[in-house]
Amino acid sequence: MYQHYFGLAEAPFSIAPDPRYLYLSQRHQEALAHLLYGVNGDGGFVLLTGEVGAGKTTVCRCLLQQIPPSCDVAYIFNPKLTVAELLSTICVEFGIACAPGNTSIKVFVDCINAYLLDAHARGRHTVLIIDEAQNLSAEVLEQMRLLTNLETDRRKLLQIILLGQPELASMLDRPELRQLSQRVVARYHLGPLTKAEVAAYVRHRLEVSGAQRQLFPARLMGRVYRLSGGVPRVINVLCDRALLGAYVQGKERIDGATLTQAAREVFHQPAARRRMERAFAAGVILLLGATLAFALYLKEQGEPAANQPAIAAPPATAAPSSVAPPPGKETALPEALEWPADLAFGDSRALAYAALFRAWGADYRGGDACKQAASMGLRCRSARGGLDELRELDRPAVLLLRDAQEREFHATLSALDDRSAAFTLGKETRTVAIGALAAQWSGQYTLLWRVPPEAHDNIKAGERGPAVAWLARELAQIQGGMEAPGNDPQFDQPMLRRVKQFQLAEGLVPDGVVGPQTLMRLAAATDKDAPKLSRKKKGE
Repeated sequence: MYQHYFGLAEAPFSIAPDPRYLYLSQRHQEALAHLLYGVNGDGGFVLLTGEVGAGKTTVCRCLLQQIPPSCDVAYIFNPKLTVAELLSTICVEFGIACAPGNTSIKVFVDCINAYLLDAHARGRHTVLIIDEAQNLSAEVLEQMRLLTNLETDRRKLLQIILLGQPELASMLDRPELRQLSQRVVARYHLGPLTKAEVAAYVRHRLEVSGAQRQLFPARLMGRVYRLSGGVPRVINVLCDRALLGAYVQGKERIDGATLTQAAREVFHQPAARRRMERAFAAGVILLLGATLAFALYLKEQGEPAANQPAIAAPPATAAPSSVAPPPGKETALPEALEWPADLAFGDSRALAYAALFRAWGADYRGGDACKQAASMGLRCRSARGGLDELRELDRPAVLLLRDAQEREFHATLSALDDRSAAFTLGKETRTVAIGALAAQWSGQYTLLWRVPPEAHDNIKAGERGPAVAWLARELAQIQGGMEAPGNDPQFDQPMLRRVKQFQLAEGLVPDGVVGPQTLMRLAAATDKDAPKLSRKKKGE
């Protein structure tokens, strides 16, 4: 509701785990480093704990994007299962063949052990990730430990990563689980953001969404920190509600009253939280008073000024990377995209699609662009979305825009980076800031993409034929470590696991069905001859 009002291209505080909005604080970087160390180590357990909303799943998403091709990964979201159910789920996720209808724990374990030995012989590394692991029973955790008993002289054959809330660490401290606890090779507790990190987090998300000014004054960041406790998800909910409140009141930025009202609406116990805020503020005042009193005492004792601790000013060259360069170092971008005065508004659609087809090496003949694209072996997508979606798909697109007089026109988005967007308007190209685009774009876009004719929508497990052969080739090209498909490959359990792994890495729902979104992401990853939005740096 407030995106156009504040000049934003996207909602900056969505709780969806969009990788583009990831703010890697020092704690998140350390958590990721621990997970990578565990995955690349010699096996055992890796433990990552943190409060609800701290960013554990986001860190795990980053891990999945960095796991080497030689790793086979299974991700279990809901571990509130019995021992037999969890072992069965592991077999399904890894594509391990086991007797149909089996319920014997011994048979499941034998099947898993045989698979691990075979994977090791083929040079594969097997990783099992269990999210919400605090829901595991002690019996299930003990069975997980027994699975890691299989090992060679140099390493264990199964790496298990446990993600969970803080009570997971407490569970592992129980005497009956001490053997498992001793096998944890890396553990990390992901704590909340600091006050300084909260300010950087809010600023980062606003910048990614296209904000051209600071909508949250710096003086309010301390309150945001205290209200949220530094938990990223809570920050998102609070800031989103504050922006909505400012929009409803017609304010240009968030003020203290709006933030207070947002907190009342977000938190279930506002009175208690306000008491905590007041207590915190009182504590700070007492601390400052004590510090001042101590400083006066030192002065009275005649402490030399040279021995007094000083607060050093930062070097003039030490500026955050997010600060704009000095004037004159970079050409200022236009504040709005204007339709060329020498071109008629009525021609914008035809000119935009002509530019889009030209990017694909074709001529636009007028009329239904999607129908014409289909005749050329291209697919057409017309939808509403955000810049993050266009960046992921990485294809030129026709956007529906409005000028200052609210007149609609079409323009072809031909290049896009973190701060600017380039458009083809007739025979010329114009570049504008992301914020300017946010104020003009309706969210409507149309783009073209290419897959071979044999790749139909909704390729599902159990299928055979050319579509499955194409899928196998695409996955092999992206993930590696996959044998070339035969004449009549089947969409079997190993392929299903690979599809889910690809979907997880792309931020899609890992349902294992190769629908339009998954098809488009596969095409974006492997079609090297297609025109792209992303601007490559020199040397790439």
